[in-house]
Amino acid sequence: MPAGAAAACRCGCRRAGGAAAHAIAAALAVDDLDRALDAGLLDCAPCPGCTDACTGALLRARAQRHGALAARERFRAREARLQRRVAERDAQRGATAAPADAGDSRPALPAAAAAALARAKARAAAKP
Repeated sequence: MPAGAAAACRCGCRRAGGAAAHAIAAALAVDDLDRALDAGLLDCAPCPGCTDACTGALLRARAQRHGALAARERFRAREARLQRRVAERDAQRGATAAPADAGDSRPALPAAAAAALARAKARAAAKP
């Protein structure tokens, strides 16, 4: 290929201004999404000389990537929100449980259970 000549797109377009779009279209043609993203899929303008099918494929791929990135951000935000709620709930539980434990003068067992336990201990101690 002579110097300065534009690489042909898969649709046959040789417009020099569309080289970035042509590189993205070539990557998408072989299902190499990483290469298409590296070539600028998310920001590249379609080549005005390419066919409607070629331009449509580029625009659909870009819209799908933007949708996937937005979904990922929503998922991350949801996970952060859920973790924050769990932390708030744990903090609330800890705040309500701490004063009850610190100043609790009631016995750990109800009166009837404490009496039954005391009788059982007395019988066990009385056995030889």
